[in-house]
Amino acid sequence: MGLFGRKKLDPNSKKFRWEMARSVEGQHIKYVTEKKDNVDEVIGRNGGLNIRNDEFIVYASAKVLFRCKVDDLQIWELLSKDGVVLTGPDIESGGRERTVVAYYVYYRK
Repeated sequence: MGLFGRKKLDPNSKKFRWEMARSVEGQHIKYVTEKKDNVDEVIGRNGGLNIRNDEFIVYASAKVLFRCKVDDLQIWELLSKDGVVLTGPDIESGGRERTVVAYYVYYRK
């Protein structure tokens, strides 16, 4: 670990992508949005984030909305920590590059 803590990982490395995916896995989703024509459109409600085999899956509204290989996924949390932004080639839409934002269900602790 070293004297000054942990070394920052490169956001483009596979290790970073897997760590981020595992850190948000299991989160419950209030809703999912996608930007279309400069407007955020809600594409699903009530779901979750999961990893199956080597794929990251966004499930909401009783269907898979977004599915991407973790190695190809760019993932980062919102500054508010209320959700996560996912960008990558979506297997569900034929490999088209998509960006979706999943907002977490708020639980008071």
